Amino acid sequence: GVGRPAIREAMQSLAHSGLIEIAHGDRARVRVPTPQSLIDQITGGAQHLLRMQPSSLENLKEVRDFLETGMARIAAERATAEDIARLRQRHEAHRKMQDDLDRFLADDMAFHREIAAISGNPIFPAIVEAMLSWAKEFYMSILRAPGKESLTIIEHERIIEAIANHDPEAAEQAMRDHLTRANKLYRTDNLK
Repeated sequence: GVGRPAIREAMQSLAHSGLIEIAHGDRARVRVPTPQSLIDQITGGAQHLLRMQPSSLENLKEVRDFLETGMARIAAERATAEDIARLRQRHEAHRKMQDDLDRFLADDMAFHREIAAISGNPIFPAIVEAMLSWAKEFYMSILRAPGKESLTIIEHERIIEAIANHDPEAAEQAMRDHLTRANKLYRTDNLK
């Protein structure tokens, strides 16, 4: 007793929610949710919130501090020799991009995702990726300041060494120091 337009609208709503996948000419398929697909569903709303209420950035920074310091601790506890080698490679690529702001920022995000991935929990990298992409427009104006890139590189080296030494307390503190310095740069009163 339901017409095609109602079915089509319901299917589009399910597809928009990420529950099914619709391809022209094929049957709709149930989508297996992933941490990334769940995060993707709230990305637009989070970015809109940050644009409309810049004070929300403080809340995002607090969440990032809490999660990333914990992830650094876990990485120091769980990192294998291969994990540390990948982290060092990621860092070396990042170091080489100090003169290319777009690549430098992308490599910075990749470095933080790599630490999250070392945890073995697939939700952590998805959350880190989301938080960094939500706040990306606030980072861009800050990272243009000369000398900030080299500071980031030095702080990342401290984080790597703590993880490589399997020292959870040092890794947590190195990450906290890094994020505290970065948080001071993108305070909401610096936003235009």
